[in-house]
Amino acid sequence: MEWIEYLKVIILGIVEGITEWLPISSTGHLILVDEFMKLNMSDEFKEMFDVLVQLGAIMAVVVIYFKKLLPIDRVKKADNSHKLAWNKDKLILWCKILVASLPAAIIGLPLNDKLDELFYNAPTVAVMLIVYGIAFIIVEKLHKGKKFKINDICEITFKTAALIGIFQVLALIPGTSRSGATIVGAMIIGVGRTAAAEFTFYLAIPVMFGASLLKLVKFGFAFTAAEATALVLGMVVAFVVSIIAIKFLMGYIKKHDFTVFGWYRIVLGILVLVMMFAR
Repeated sequence: MEWIEYLKVIILGIVEGITEWLPISSTGHLILVDEFMKLNMSDEFKEMFDVLVQLGAIMAVVVIYFKKLLPIDRVKKADNSHKLAWNKDKLILWCKILVASLPAAIIGLPLNDKLDELFYNAPTVAVMLIVYGIAFIIVEKLHKGKKFKINDICEITFKTAALIGIFQVLALIPGTSRSGATIVGAMIIGVGRTAAAEFTFYLAIPVMFGASLLKLVKFGFAFTAAEATALVLGMVVAFVVSIIAIKFLMGYIKKHDFTVFGWYRIVLGILVLVMMFAR
């Protein structure tokens, strides 16, 4: 594989690392980038690459929130020695994450191929960017100055988790944005921005690991050396950029709302439509 192809992989990894966590649709951006900068590989591999490169991004969440997510604590005993013990609160949190993951799994698994066939294209991405951009602006205007009922991750109930999971189903259509759909949905049902974003990050772990496994099984493990190198390179770049993007977003939403992301989605969606019609 020529060096220019590896450069494309690095660019795709950067795009994934940024857009996976900002509510602007990672899959949508990868499809759009592919419209203008195509990898010299099979369509089947590119489709799998778009999903597997997200594994690198997911590992960033695991690293950043490792202590918050690991359900085992090191507990000090009376004799000053230590033992490992299950953390009940963290186990309950994982149960809520799994509950929120079920709707997308139940609907997405049987319809995965059909949804890709119908919606995995630039026009759909453009329309969804605009639609959910408008949704972000409307939701933020409705909640301006209002206090949210839930402002901490531990206050999210199983019912709230299930409702967030239902909103996540909307992200099965490319261009919607998984984080965008869940954050907007969470805010609508009364979850504050910071708690909504953090829960969305956690929710990505089982969802994207499951999606990656599904693509691997579908494609098989018969990679060429060039394909394997491209996958590893893409995941490493996505991992590094994701750490930066996650820290940026969590710092940003402590002082700002999501309106700017709404406008970004609208402008990008319109530009894509204009470029498509011009071509």
